[in-house]
Amino acid sequence: MNIKESTSLIIWVHRILDILLPIFTFYLITTLYSLPWTDRYQLAGILGGLLLVIFNQGTGAYSQWRGRALFSGFKLVIQAWIFTWLALLALAFLFKDTIAFSRIVLTGWAVVTPLVLLFYRLVLRSLLGKFRTLGWNSKKVAILGAGELGQRLAYSQLNTKMLGYIPLGYYDDDSKLTGKFFHNIPVSGSIEDFLNTPGLEKKYDEIYITLPMRAEQRIKEVLNALADSTITVKFIPDCFTFDLLHSHITDIGGIPIISVYDSPLNTSTNKLIKRTEDIILSVFILIVISPLLLAIAIGVKITSKGPALFKQKRVGWNGKLFTMYKFRSMPVNTEHEQVAWGEAKSKTTTKFGAWIRKTSLDELPQFFNTFRGDMSIVGPRPEREVFVEQFRKEIPRYMQKHMVKAGITGWAQVNGWRGDTSLEKRVEFDLFYIDHWSLWLDIKIILLTIVKGFINKNAY
Repeated sequence: MNIKESTSLIIWVHRILDILLPIFTFYLITTLYSLPWTDRYQLAGILGGLLLVIFNQGTGAYSQWRGRALFSGFKLVIQAWIFTWLALLALAFLFKDTIAFSRIVLTGWAVVTPLVLLFYRLVLRSLLGKFRTLGWNSKKVAILGAGELGQRLAYSQLNTKMLGYIPLGYYDDDSKLTGKFFHNIPVSGSIEDFLNTPGLEKKYDEIYITLPMRAEQRIKEVLNALADSTITVKFIPDCFTFDLLHSHITDIGGIPIISVYDSPLNTSTNKLIKRTEDIILSVFILIVISPLLLAIAIGVKITSKGPALFKQKRVGWNGKLFTMYKFRSMPVNTEHEQVAWGEAKSKTTTKFGAWIRKTSLDELPQFFNTFRGDMSIVGPRPEREVFVEQFRKEIPRYMQKHMVKAGITGWAQVNGWRGDTSLEKRVEFDLFYIDHWSLWLDIKIILLTIVKGFINKNAY
């Protein structure tokens, strides 16, 4: 069995299990609650399995599992199950058949099924990794171009053996490289030697072209030559020439467009998802913490003269100023004093103010900012205008952190970059969040914020 046949078999195994496991899980939960496995339950289970396969196909869950990050693959499966569940609910309401099902059984099915799906995928992925290290379902690879990009590709493939990539050799037009080894892989000859190799389809499963973009004419010649074959060819752009490592490709009328500085949050759908998330969570949190807010406000008033809240202009989304709320932690006359960024203010904070700042409780009023739409729960922390003007001249891409709304917590903060720490690292993590935003990343950051707590050793 060749690589394409074995890959097709694996996909069919996924499809069959995606049909059977939801049905089996539904049956077990129904039996557990001593309910009869009626025709309607059977039909719902079968529809659930079939719809799951359809939605998995639509989200791309069956394509390119090899090389895809584990979390990324799981996310697609969960999305497909959510779509399946919503479709089943819509059908049940349409046919006015919801009364025929036990709510607790349906809830159990909705929660347990994705866990079962993820578990079997984890097991299957692990088994495939073991088999691939033994040579089964592996892909024999040739790399055209022995430069930095080709070497990094080979190194990555060699160090993830469970993915089953076997680089057999480099081919490069620089004759001085022929016979040399990079990561124990030989430069077997020139690209012309490779193209003239008889029976390429039998020797290799995939060809990777890693030539620099300046070699445009040579790349065209190689692609034209390989067009007369059935072999899989992949081209990796030389992204090291420019800062394109976090770009993504779209198209306009079939013309490929590389989005260099962009964010998933620039789409209307994702903006709506993000805003819905902020409204729901901010309202819920404000209701839950309202007694705590009152207690802190009283504490501020008792321990120092002046208002409980401190208001300050910060730079937010699109570089616009907004008024950010905090509980006042310093005497009134010192709150507006200008100090250097990161300079400790512990000498001027009140005792109560030092405690709420250390525990980050002074930030809680920013949930009102979130509800108003000035801020988001998750996002880069906002700065004062004077510092923004300073940092934009010193740190590359600094202003791009304002492509999204400022947040109460963020990817930089949960990774330890908060308070008086490296500003460059904070910006690096903020930009990673902007480039890779997803609802799942927001949930991860919120959970990490809860798990790691609010104590800030770098607070000042």
